[in-house]
Amino acid sequence: MVIEGRKLNRKGFFLWLLMFRFLGAYGYIGKSVFVSAMWRDRASGYWKSSIRALHSIRQFRQKKPVHRTSQKITKLIKKPIEKENVDHKVYMRDTIGNISKILRSLTWDSAQEKLGKLSIRWDSYTVNQVLKSHPPMEKAWLFFNWASRLKGFKHDQYTYTTMMDIFGEARRIESMNYVFQQMQEKGIKIDAVTYTSMMHWFSNDGDVDGAVRVWKEMKAKGCALTVVSYTASMKILFDNKRVKEAAVVYKEMLRAGCVPNCYTYTVLMEHLTGSGKYKEALEIFSRMQEAGVQPDKATCNILIEKFCKTWQTWAITQILLYMKDNFLVLRFPVYVEALQTFKVAGESDILLRQVNPHFSIELSSKEEIEFKETPANVCFTIDRGLVLHFLTKQNFFAIECLLTGMIPKNTRLDSVIISRIIEVNCAHGRINGALLAFEYSVKMSINIERTAYLALLGVFIRTNSFPKVADIVEKMVRAGISLGTYLGALLIYRLGGARKLGSASKVFRLLPDDQKGTAAYTALISAYFSSGNVDKGLITYKTMRSKGINPALGTYDLLVTGLEKKGKICEAEMYRKEKKTLHPDGHSRDIVSMDEKICNLIFSRNLVS
Repeated sequence: MVIEGRKLNRKGFFLWLLMFRFLGAYGYIGKSVFVSAMWRDRASGYWKSSIRALHSIRQFRQKKPVHRTSQKITKLIKKPIEKENVDHKVYMRDTIGNISKILRSLTWDSAQEKLGKLSIRWDSYTVNQVLKSHPPMEKAWLFFNWASRLKGFKHDQYTYTTMMDIFGEARRIESMNYVFQQMQEKGIKIDAVTYTSMMHWFSNDGDVDGAVRVWKEMKAKGCALTVVSYTASMKILFDNKRVKEAAVVYKEMLRAGCVPNCYTYTVLMEHLTGSGKYKEALEIFSRMQEAGVQPDKATCNILIEKFCKTWQTWAITQILLYMKDNFLVLRFPVYVEALQTFKVAGESDILLRQVNPHFSIELSSKEEIEFKETPANVCFTIDRGLVLHFLTKQNFFAIECLLTGMIPKNTRLDSVIISRIIEVNCAHGRINGALLAFEYSVKMSINIERTAYLALLGVFIRTNSFPKVADIVEKMVRAGISLGTYLGALLIYRLGGARKLGSASKVFRLLPDDQKGTAAYTALISAYFSSGNVDKGLITYKTMRSKGINPALGTYDLLVTGLEKKGKICEAEMYRKEKKTLHPDGHSRDIVSMDEKICNLIFSRNLVS
């Protein structure tokens, strides 16, 4: 992103957006600037037509050449040297881009002449980066040979392996073998990366036996095998139905002390899903987390794509729950496929949309998927993108600053985003942050989701802190969302225990009539007892009986215990006898309602199922 002649990195770009949002266009840059930013997920996957995944592992990265400098450097010139290094880094990037442009746009004769006039130092790193920029294959080979004739330059394992990758990707296997023979003849070090690359390209060309031959040669040469090499071999064997051989490789890897990584587990799960063993795949998905290996975005996308092809919506739901907790999203094609799967199966896609709030789509009459920009408001796009970014980074303070700035400007976010903010804050025990998002939703008249309400109430119950809980329940009821018998009774009971009788009574009044049963009335009696108003509690019990609501064991236990604590022994003994009359054998009746079971669960000394 270039703004006013300055290049900004990702962090600088988001900082600019944040200042733009708070200070306004005129306050920040003094003139009107239109900004429209969309975050698109880039396709990512394993073992496609390119071997670049093998070189993405940190241990295989080629390091820039380090040149020794004189140690007689005073402190006075340290800062200029650091600045010089920064400039050199930018210079090399531009230089490599310039060389790649020359190779793409000019004929080789013209390109060769122009390359010879460049005043740069041709080392292995520079040549390798030029090759990795994917110039045309013929020019890449001409450039490779041209570089080998430069004075003071010598190709190494990195440049040779990259040249082999270029031929392998183009399925020029004979040319790839020729480069490999040159490595052997010139005594260039051949390590596991080179062998793994060859093994992949043989398999990609359909020569599985050739890939296995390379694998055996790699082991015979005594190369230091890595988890990437083992995983590549397993992938090739699994894809070609050679399961027993793949299992042998996996056991060899474990015996060698190589710990499976996310790629290894993904290969195993991909094989199991392809074989119809969905439960076993999800079991590995769980076990890898227990082993400290977290499934990444690519793994989740691969699994959901596999499950969609066989309509395993229950398995998709399990992966989506993990993605929701870890702020992972689907690639758009996989999202569309999952959306269609849920639609055909006739199941709800709410969880899918919650995990991917950045997709706003609809099906046209021709069943084509098209993007739909919800509001035509640039500020909304910026704010929404910032919130999503800060949620991913778990930067709660920045989110609170954004919400605080949006309230006076009446800037609205959608229900999904606000609900996610509340849920994440509650999951991290940040009650103030969750309440700020809730107050924002109230002022903006945004109906948040039921999961957000439950997250708020849940964190209050766990921390025994009840700020504005009655207001939250009231908003929840007005939105048409039911608390449920258990949660309603539990809230009244915990509010009473916290000496908040007014809030407990308000929650009881807000409950619909069909939820004002044994559990709710018993919880209200408990609230009165906790506040010291025993008489009002007894009146509530008589009101319950007059409405034909049967007391449960928990109700009697509460009455007896509460009256004994207040010194009303006679009344306590009366209710104890009444309890024995109702339950002469000490057990529940043959038919006990769910409401009474909930009451017993909360208040009975001995739980009754």
